[in-house]
Amino acid sequence: MGPQSDLRTDGVRDVGVSLLSECVILGNSKLLALRSEGDVIIGGLFPVHYLVPNSQNTYNSKPQNQPCNGFDDRAFRWMMTMIFAVEEINRNPALLPGVTLGYHIMDSCDHIHTSLKALLSLLTHTHILGPFSIPLVSYFATCACLTDKHTYPSFLRTVPSDLFQVRGLVELVKFFGWNWVGTVGTPDDYSRYGIQAFSHQFRQLGGCLAYHLTIPQSPTFVEIGAMADTLQSSKAKVVVAFATEGQLLELFSELVARNVTGIQWVASEAWVTANMLTAPQFQLLLQGTLGFSFPGVYIPGLREFLLKVRPKAEPGFEFHNMLWEEVFDSQENTTGAPERPVCTGSEDLSNVHNSYTELSKVRISYNVYKAVYAIAHALHDLLECGSVGDSTAKAGCKGNLSKPKELLGYLKMVNFTNQFGEKVHFDDNGEPVPLYDIINWQKDSKGKIRFVKVGSYDGSVPMDQQLQLNQSKIVWTGGLSQVPVSLCTDPCPPGSRQARRPGEPQCCFDCLPCAEGEISNQTDSTECTKCPEYYWSDKRKVECVAGVDDFLSVYDTMGIILITLTLLGVVMTTVITTVFHHFRATPIVRANNSEISFLLLVSLKLCFLCSLAFIGKPSTWTCRLRQAAFGVSFVLCLSCLLVKTIVVLLAFRSTGPGSGAMKLFGPAQQRTLILCTTAPQVCLCAGWLSAAPPFPFRNPTYQASTGKIVVECREPWPAGFYLVLGYIGLLASLCLLLAFLGRKLPDTFNEAKLITFSMIIFCAVWLSFIPAHVSSPGKFTVAVEIFAILASSFGLLLCIFVPKCFIILAQPEKNIKKRMIKSPR
Repeated sequence: MGPQSDLRTDGVRDVGVSLLSECVILGNSKLLALRSEGDVIIGGLFPVHYLVPNSQNTYNSKPQNQPCNGFDDRAFRWMMTMIFAVEEINRNPALLPGVTLGYHIMDSCDHIHTSLKALLSLLTHTHILGPFSIPLVSYFATCACLTDKHTYPSFLRTVPSDLFQVRGLVELVKFFGWNWVGTVGTPDDYSRYGIQAFSHQFRQLGGCLAYHLTIPQSPTFVEIGAMADTLQSSKAKVVVAFATEGQLLELFSELVARNVTGIQWVASEAWVTANMLTAPQFQLLLQGTLGFSFPGVYIPGLREFLLKVRPKAEPGFEFHNMLWEEVFDSQENTTGAPERPVCTGSEDLSNVHNSYTELSKVRISYNVYKAVYAIAHALHDLLECGSVGDSTAKAGCKGNLSKPKELLGYLKMVNFTNQFGEKVHFDDNGEPVPLYDIINWQKDSKGKIRFVKVGSYDGSVPMDQQLQLNQSKIVWTGGLSQVPVSLCTDPCPPGSRQARRPGEPQCCFDCLPCAEGEISNQTDSTECTKCPEYYWSDKRKVECVAGVDDFLSVYDTMGIILITLTLLGVVMTTVITTVFHHFRATPIVRANNSEISFLLLVSLKLCFLCSLAFIGKPSTWTCRLRQAAFGVSFVLCLSCLLVKTIVVLLAFRSTGPGSGAMKLFGPAQQRTLILCTTAPQVCLCAGWLSAAPPFPFRNPTYQASTGKIVVECREPWPAGFYLVLGYIGLLASLCLLLAFLGRKLPDTFNEAKLITFSMIIFCAVWLSFIPAHVSSPGKFTVAVEIFAILASSFGLLLCIFVPKCFIILAQPEKNIKKRMIKSPR
């Protein structure tokens, strides 16, 4: 079978074929062949042509063989390399002494049907019933399917399996960040298996196929046009092509006609060194092509041998004549056609520069060369009758050349080093070491495309060392030096993540910014990473930064204002206390139990001072002290007011100063009432702090808007605070009620009115405090409570004591006993 058949088992080597005539007759079909006599005949198939005419068989008569078209001078060079190797071996007295090799070579036409015809014509002249016991050594068949030794037990090759090439192509594509790639192939097994493996491995590494185009065996103009439309319109700017140059020719011609550029072609070994596609009309399209090729060498003497080819107008030289016609664009002189020059046969091939004469490094030809030598070494071992795997030969023994199965065993065990220093052997699957050159199509100073090695791929070494590239040497499509971009969607920048689009491949996505508290510090992140506790994302969402502790500091403007107000309240309370103490003997001070007034002033001072415990970074002792001090101070203050209110009411409801009511509620009873009303709050606070005390806590809840961590006092038992607050509210309500009852006392003594007004302010402040406290964020919660403490304290101080101080200092004439005593009307 020919190299571009479904299995691409290119180099069929048929051992034991008898000598044939110049042409082989198969039915009524006449197949061209090159042949030479010898003791052992090696058969060969080469795709000398790449176009097979469509034949419509009516089955009313035997099908006629139609000549193939599209001469491939590169494949003809492969054919001649086989002949060169055979003749070189025949001249070597050490390799096969006394045995000459012959050859029988036919054209597969790069087509499965023609390949089968040629193969069957070879087998017809052997004593073998079928091909499965005949050793086959391929120089070009890379399909991974041929690795199966159960199906192909006699198949060996001097080229690696596509399994390794596909791995290399996937690594190459991913290395350059191309994740949106198109593929082009043909319906044969070589292309189908190669692209299937490429697609599978590519997807496993996160890549996506934008499309897959299959070129039919005989594509129509409409089909070629549709494929060109896809290539033009797709965002995929990298295309991997598994095909031969002949199969790609029509598609490339259509793209050239449309002036399509900007596509980065990635070539399989089948066409990466195809000179046919380096013609000037293809340069804009294919310059920069990158692909895998077999390692190349310079074979001494091969060029001279190829240049000796001459056309002859006799049977057996048809291929020579075709080369001459292709190279010199002429016809044989037997045709007499006037429109083209007549070939004389004297033309000089050495002046021709094409794929036939370009031999600085041959690749496929080298594989042919190695295949012929592998067969020769196996024949040598067989003739020496050494056991398979044993280098010891039996003297005087002659092997049986008529048994291909016996030769196959020796062929599998072949192991020699050729003149180029390469160790030639086959592994258990009949394959060589997977080694490739990476080839780049570059234009030289003369404007011609040259195949430049820019790297290598060795499938036998550890994975991280397999792909070796010299990026600085690569020229990209259009002659550019910058790596092309082939993406369905531009990469998501750091600080964002991919969001898959429903119904589209994973490479097509939208980019969404990371949420607050999450980051992505890499390009194309699929997920955002949540920052650790007490860390927050920066503005770009690319880094987690430690949260800044946030609390009501003494250095904040708000903290300074509140401290100032607190100190002002303490100073005012101290001044009023001093005034009251200095004028303690005056009627206005003595009129309402001066002891209670001083205790009330002390409690107000404590109320002012307790607000300082709320300012600054919370600690264990401040968290416990602040609410207890607040609760007890205000209860003590309200207890004093309650006692003062009761005293006022009793004093002006009784018939005289010495009445029984005042005796029953004397100073001792007043102190007892203050103690009894304060004690529950003290007990409540003591129990609360003992069982579930507040503690400092770093609360990251408010980071979303501020990026700060609020340090606050966490209440393990929130009910404790509300019970403390509720008890204060209860005493305040009771004071307000009693003061309201005494609102109509004589104008000359307005204590009840002052208490009433102060309690109204007090209750209004703390009723407003509850919703403000709940809704305020972070440190503003503390500020609201401090404000409530200061506002209510100032309300009590200003309403109750400032009017009396005004009388004491500004209107001393009213501070007499006569003015303090006035019966109610």
